[in-house]
Amino acid sequence: MTSTSIRATVAPTLPDQEEMIRRLLSDTPLLADTPDHLLQVVNVLESYGLVLDAYSKNLVDQGEKQLLNPFPVMRFFHEGISPKRIWDHLLGDRINFEYAEYCQKAMFWHGTGGLDAYLDSEPFQQACQTIIDRKSRRDPLLALTNRLYSGFAPESIRSLTTIYCLGLFWRVMSDLFVDLARRYRIKEVACVNDVVHHIRDGLVAAAANPITYKVTVLGEEIWVLPPEAGLTFLVDVAVPYVEAVFFRGMPFLGTVSYNAQARQISPDISDFKYGALYADPIPSMGAGIPPSLCMKDMFRNLPEELSNWYDDHARGQVDVHVQICVSFQKSMFCVTNGAIAGTMPHALDTTNPEEQQAIRAYAEHWTSRLMGCRREALL
Repeated sequence: MTSTSIRATVAPTLPDQEEMIRRLLSDTPLLADTPDHLLQVVNVLESYGLVLDAYSKNLVDQGEKQLLNPFPVMRFFHEGISPKRIWDHLLGDRINFEYAEYCQKAMFWHGTGGLDAYLDSEPFQQACQTIIDRKSRRDPLLALTNRLYSGFAPESIRSLTTIYCLGLFWRVMSDLFVDLARRYRIKEVACVNDVVHHIRDGLVAAAANPITYKVTVLGEEIWVLPPEAGLTFLVDVAVPYVEAVFFRGMPFLGTVSYNAQARQISPDISDFKYGALYADPIPSMGAGIPPSLCMKDMFRNLPEELSNWYDDHARGQVDVHVQICVSFQKSMFCVTNGAIAGTMPHALDTTNPEEQQAIRAYAEHWTSRLMGCRREALL
């Protein structure tokens, strides 16, 4: 009788908070630095960058053309209207801009950061009133609606302003991700840490870019977000986006009960943990789950290298959308990693004890929030 030795397999240990702090303070990526991770992250970000190019152009176009439009049914046709485009749209053969609107609604609803603070300011309210007064001269429906519901039009302008700013944000990120793929192909990006550094440096380079917005109403230009508001790319749009979309998000229809008695959703939206870093990739193609639309868009723009990699992993092309979702989540950890590194209060190599303490406190703050996310994706 021959005995067989059974080799026990030990499941990899999830990084705890101290380990994640160590990685941040030692300039080590949160995501395990492996060749497979590098291939997935770079390629999935390239496909995402191409999708963001379309999202950005559409949202900016909406900001320029859909001001106080009560029935914006053609808002997705920023490239022009033709019978073929309308037919393709009806068949679903198109970019799914509904996912972009989901992200905008998350930013608008959670309302964090400098942009949201300015939307509550007196100058913004005055700009809204000026726009409403001028448009009401030739728009009796708007005049009546504003008389009956005085908060409706200003809220619509707030929403469209968020749409426009998200379009500006995604313009930067699209260029950043496409350039990452270019550098990867010429061997300038050779590891996951290079990816994090590329994102960090890109965010820092765009950090001070001004965020402004003006509209033309009856031939008059009106500033909605004037230069003197002092809004900038990183702290007023990028960080609020990370907060709203990566961390908080919104519960997906069909996955939890919206019944208040069921208490499956926290009454405090600051406790929400439905963002990209928490999302379970398994139901990514379920009805009512907005990331399903993004995965479909990315599949249409998937680089050949990543498509071939998926052929040899999991169930091949059968579950390719779920695999894209897994890779996408890994890439979002890299983006978050780059954002944290780019907003560190001081340089990591500082020898000043007070600055070192501030850096560690900053790392502790972010890692405490990351503890509840899908750390399995980091392995």
